[in-house]
Amino acid sequence: MTDLSNNAAPLNAVEQRGIEPVPRSEQHGYPLQLFWVWFAANISVIGLPLGISLIALDLSVWQAAIVAIVGAFGSFALVGLISVAGQRGGAPSLTLSRAIFGARGNAGPTSVALISRLGWETVNTSTAALGVVTISSLLLGTASAAKQAPVVTVVGVALFVGLTVAVSAMGHATILVVQKWATWIFGAINLVIIVFLVVRVDWSAVAATSSGSLAAVLTGIGTIAAGTGIGWANSGADMARYQSPRVKAAPLVLSAAAGAGIPLTVMISMGALLGASHSEIVDSANPMDTIRASLPPAVAITYLIVSFIGLLLSNHLSVYSAGLVTLTLGIRLKRSHAVIVDVVVTTTASLLFLLVADGFYGPFVSFISVLAVAISAWVGVFLVDMIRRHYYNEEALMDLSRSSGYWYTGGIRWRAFAPWLIGIVCGVLFMQMTPGSTPVYTGPLFDTWLGRNGMDWLISGVVAAVVYAVLGGAKDAPKGARS
Repeated sequence: MTDLSNNAAPLNAVEQRGIEPVPRSEQHGYPLQLFWVWFAANISVIGLPLGISLIALDLSVWQAAIVAIVGAFGSFALVGLISVAGQRGGAPSLTLSRAIFGARGNAGPTSVALISRLGWETVNTSTAALGVVTISSLLLGTASAAKQAPVVTVVGVALFVGLTVAVSAMGHATILVVQKWATWIFGAINLVIIVFLVVRVDWSAVAATSSGSLAAVLTGIGTIAAGTGIGWANSGADMARYQSPRVKAAPLVLSAAAGAGIPLTVMISMGALLGASHSEIVDSANPMDTIRASLPPAVAITYLIVSFIGLLLSNHLSVYSAGLVTLTLGIRLKRSHAVIVDVVVTTTASLLFLLVADGFYGPFVSFISVLAVAISAWVGVFLVDMIRRHYYNEEALMDLSRSSGYWYTGGIRWRAFAPWLIGIVCGVLFMQMTPGSTPVYTGPLFDTWLGRNGMDWLISGVVAAVVYAVLGGAKDAPKGARS
């Protein structure tokens, strides 16, 4: 393992690098760092509502556990594969994507990535604020719903956002240290509290749950994949760009798959147990009611505080990535300033989500499903391109002018951009959006086996990859090399 003691940036130093590629001389990272990053980012309470959503699909707890393993480990293996590109090119995922889609064409996938990151930050912030609302209701007797406790809700959002900026604005070196120690500390605390949860599970109710169909299992895998690894896929290279060129691809893939897969499987399975044990939780507008219903007040408050911190560990990584995506769009800001802009947007969205929207699980699942289609199409094209492209032209990556080596035709590389659009269209044909009790959109092919089994995101990725490969994407010689 490489010793970074003489090479890592000081913990209190604000990272000055934006999206420009990391020089080889500064790439000293190793896979275990990424393991801690992904473990800490996925130890949050978000896994509980994902597990509860599997029970809402009429799966048994054991089926939910299998679905969690396949969905989480499998989808984060894709994150690991894209991490390999980050090591090769030394740049964030969407910056490297300029080589594939063109200086202008890349604005499409980058915009989707930014919406995804802002959306997940909104989910994290909203969930954390709901935790504060629940703590306040337990300690002070205030209302347990956000709309009935608007002042507490605003305080919760402000506190979470402030703490997020404190870490994410600092940058890469700070995140590495925070994620490592947080994994040990809060991982241990989570295990202790999970014991309390398991003891209080109504095992007779769990045993009474019937097994779901194969279709429901496949839908569950799609839901978990879309809500975990697919949502992070276009951030894979953001942290891996500091990895040493001596690191092999397999450890990079394993660090992401295992780092995220282990905590997600535990948390999702726990959510499924609680959902089966307390059926009223499935219809709750506040996912933190899971904690209230399952733990003694003192332990519940402790866990809610831990959950708040766990959400921070995910959110500051997401905000860091969103800052890089904002810069990739060509907005001229310092990375730390881009972080602040993104946070202002998610703060506003979180308050609207908490104080205006109805319910939590419906909008949550609909959000991750819609974005998964566009992101999967990008992943399909990106991975096929990686088959041949081992090097990236650093100057061309940073040049958005007509003289860029990645300008192609009018700034767009249609050979990649068209398959991405085709993949999205195909996925949408099989999709149904149901943020509430009534669908707001049903694709013409939703009633097919693939549509009803939630395979829209997979169809999108496969179609985009195949079309891009047929058009010769995997045969392109790399333009430029990285010394």
